[in-house]
Amino acid sequence: MQVQPYLFFEGRCEEAVAFYREHLGAQVVMTMRFRDNRDAGKGGDAPEGCSLPAGCEDKIMHTAFTVGDSMLMASDGMCSGKSNFQGISLSLTASDEQQAEKYFDALGNGGQVQMPMTQTFFAKRFGMVQDRFGVSWMVLGGVQNKPA
Repeated sequence: MQVQPYLFFEGRCEEAVAFYREHLGAQVVMTMRFRDNRDAGKGGDAPEGCSLPAGCEDKIMHTAFTVGDSMLMASDGMCSGKSNFQGISLSLTASDEQQAEKYFDALGNGGQVQMPMTQTFFAKRFGMVQDRFGVSWMVLGGVQNKPA
């Protein structure tokens, strides 16, 4: 069994994935746009709940990408322009303290630092940041007691 994060960027998915590619080394596995919906434009009605505002045909219906060994999935959702990622954070464990600082700084560029990078009892570097897309991240480097 796997549990994978699925992020709804409400119209900014392509921009977010490009940002993660540049700053976290994300690799896109696949992308499907709303215009690729097999029912779109063929006289068939989209399944209930799958309709979207006019002009969103080029937005991302589904994408899958990796960050390190982790698979994430994402969409533009209903293209509302109002992402809401409350109650969840993604945890990014870097290979060392310097890499953690680099990731933290990149994610914080245009975002908001929630807890500055500091040393903790569980990691040499730990900080919390919300990126420019509203996704909260917990960044760790130099983990001192790796979970069992």
